[in-house]
Amino acid sequence: MTTIPGRFLEIHVLQPIPFASLNRDDTNAIKTVKWGGAERTRVSSQCWKRAMRLHLQQHLGHSALRTRRLPERIAQHLKDEHHWPAELAERAGRHIAVASSVGAEPPKKDKKAENAEPDAVSNAWATAAMVYIPATAIAELAELAIEHRSALEQAGEPAKFERKHAVIPTSQVDEILRQRNGIINLFGRMLAQVENAEVDGAVQVAHSFTTHATDIEIDYFSAVDDVTSDWGDTTGSAHMGHAEHSAGVLYRNIVVDLHDLHRNLGGGVAATRELADAVIRAALLSLPHAKKNSTAPNTIPALAHLAVRADRPVSYAAAFEKPVAADHAGGGHSDPSVQALSTYATAVNDLLGNSGLLHHAHATLSTADTSGLGERVSSFDELIDGALNRALEVAEPVKETA
Repeated sequence: MTTIPGRFLEIHVLQPIPFASLNRDDTNAIKTVKWGGAERTRVSSQCWKRAMRLHLQQHLGHSALRTRRLPERIAQHLKDEHHWPAELAERAGRHIAVASSVGAEPPKKDKKAENAEPDAVSNAWATAAMVYIPATAIAELAELAIEHRSALEQAGEPAKFERKHAVIPTSQVDEILRQRNGIINLFGRMLAQVENAEVDGAVQVAHSFTTHATDIEIDYFSAVDDVTSDWGDTTGSAHMGHAEHSAGVLYRNIVVDLHDLHRNLGGGVAATRELADAVIRAALLSLPHAKKNSTAPNTIPALAHLAVRADRPVSYAAAFEKPVAADHAGGGHSDPSVQALSTYATAVNDLLGNSGLLHHAHATLSTADTSGLGERVSSFDELIDGALNRALEVAEPVKETA
């Protein structure tokens, strides 16, 4: 292992979002938070984490799979890739789930099926908890089923299917479920049922919120019936409804714990840098996909500020506890938000002193005063390289302690 001088890499983002609906609650309403006496639009950390994960998967070229439908996924792979008969493939998926330390749940009554019989059930078994594995693990679990095909073909169907009936060894299944890739090393994994499978995440993501008060707008819409429109023989639309939207400038805060990432990777500064670079780009360029086809809110950050600290991370969210007012000269909340962030960063760094702050810089489209945010650079590439160079520049070998 090596020491990393800059432990925490902070990402502070100000991003204008036009009329959109990035994240909704269980009632289909825009998520909000009341802070500083004002209602703000909010995007949950879970929502933006998923957007970052999908961005990483696309750009790193490897995927992670979060699912409880592991038996179905294995069965599908065996049918598609190895031409197994459906019944045997489904039995294999079932045996693997039941054999695992995660455990399995039998099919439940299909209450949603229209005209379903009272005792109707779906055939899909699920794992007892969500698993989070590299996507490549599906093929490896399928290979395990192939290895034990004879036993699966001869296996009975007990009325109450338990682990003692599974013909595939638990140790072999668990060994595959313990595997991880870069995305799991970044975001961590809760899998307490499988020994040594848990991974502490190295990325912290705060809920995003607007720097100013926002109003929720109700968008009434209707869908024109083309035949009615052509014939003109009646009035009315084929469908009508309404949806909530909002607009504003979001403050987003993400922290990468480079020590934790380095540990998760088992050492290796080059690998740590590669993944840190990728997750910073994902933080800057990802966007939740909700309502994308009807709102296309594909903006980029108006400002990205990176800070490297050796002691503790600092959120600048409090810069916006007092809601930012729109710029009376030119309108808009972007420039006043940039100004507020810069002023607050200056105050924080004066208060804390600069001993823990190793580096800070920013890239922005704004012309507002950014003197509190370190050097201004011309591109995200330059911004990321500068922060990682400082955070990882003097990594040195150290002796392991007991």
